[in-house]
Amino acid sequence: MTIDTNVPRPWQKEPWFWFVMTPLIVVVLVSSVTVTLAVKYADDTVIDNYYKEGRMINQSLEQDKRALQWGLTADMNWQAESGQLVVALHSELIPMPASLSLWLDHPFDERQDKFLILERSGDSHFTAPLAAHDTLWYATLAPEQAESERRAAPWRLRTEVNFTERAAISLAPPAL
Repeated sequence: MTIDTNVPRPWQKEPWFWFVMTPLIVVVLVSSVTVTLAVKYADDTVIDNYYKEGRMINQSLEQDKRALQWGLTADMNWQAESGQLVVALHSELIPMPASLSLWLDHPFDERQDKFLILERSGDSHFTAPLAAHDTLWYATLAPEQAESERRAAPWRLRTEVNFTERAAISLAPPAL
């Protein structure tokens, strides 16, 4: 009589099981990380009405042209100690508005965007409180508008700003 001494080992102790399953487990883990990152940092949605957006781009260029024709320039100065943003607007051709709108758009994180209304504090000076941020923004300066009505402004001045690198920034319309 022969007794079989070759008792099978449990499945978790078999090297061939782990040889086959390890790549599958890694693929599942990497896929779940990829899907999580794609959902968390998703791009904005695609624009549905291309014709309307194209017309808005032309209107935006008109804002730049008007600022150039009217000789508009501005000097922005962020005062870190007081947390104030001071803007001096210069133009010989148009009267000074009662207030200014400033949009600070973050390059890729919409949640860090800021909208400020700068109140007039002198002949051509405007101020608003602005807390310290170590980030790059795309700044758009225009006469006071509602936050959603950026493209309805008669003129605009734009630039890139990072107040922790440079506290004083000059804005001028682009040469079209």
